[in-house]
Amino acid sequence: MSPLDRRALLCGAALGAAGTVLSACANGTDARPSPTGSRASTAPGASGAPATHAATASQALADLPFEIQSGPTTTDRVALTFHGQGDPAIARSVLAEAERAHARITVMAVGSWLDAYPEMAKRILDGGHELGNHTQNHLAISSLSPDQAYAEIDRCAQRLRQLTGSIGTWFRPSQAQDCTASVSAQARRVGYTHCLSYDVDSLDWQDPGTAAVTRTVLEKTRAGSVVSMHFGHTGTVAALPAILAGLHQRGLSAVTTSELLS
Repeated sequence: MSPLDRRALLCGAALGAAGTVLSACANGTDARPSPTGSRASTAPGASGAPATHAATASQALADLPFEIQSGPTTTDRVALTFHGQGDPAIARSVLAEAERAHARITVMAVGSWLDAYPEMAKRILDGGHELGNHTQNHLAISSLSPDQAYAEIDRCAQRLRQLTGSIGTWFRPSQAQDCTASVSAQARRVGYTHCLSYDVDSLDWQDPGTAAVTRTVLEKTRAGSVVSMHFGHTGTVAALPAILAGLHQRGLSAVTTSELLS
């Protein structure tokens, strides 16, 4: 059994024991991460619902491994995760293509990008997607000192909180697929209980062309995969319809990371 399959089994077992859905409502004054990285969404009059949802989601997340590369292979879902940086017009095009296909994505936003384009946080959440932390300046975080790494994670977290009321559930290290022990410690200090890695690299950041991006994603993605993609590349926008159609033909739906792990 491969390491990825063992990790997926761990996730699946934990989720089965929890028996809960990870989507929850974020309280704007709550310092804990919101499972969806979004604003409170419970209808007025639903007394006690946000607290109940947050508690069950927190328990489900606590049972998962700290670093997550993929979800359970028994699902019919995959998570397309996008590094949030670059031309906002391209980002809006990616979001529009996903929504056209009734897909939801996870955006791992760079804090400086949110500083420059704060309206993108609302656009992402309003589309039913979720936001996570991809550090403030997208530096090579594995090479930073502990204090420098903490500052990079914390500054982005505070920007997310300022814009959405939550630091979000997911943290992903910048310029690295996995969290080192040092980076993991700093992420925990900020309040994150998970490092979100991935098992499929689309390589779209290399701008290999629409066909190459489509082929890479469809050949490597399986049930439960977490796919790494990027805003800021026109080839990604052009490839997305074919990727989503190909996944659909295989009976797979693109959902947020929280939905994948629910």
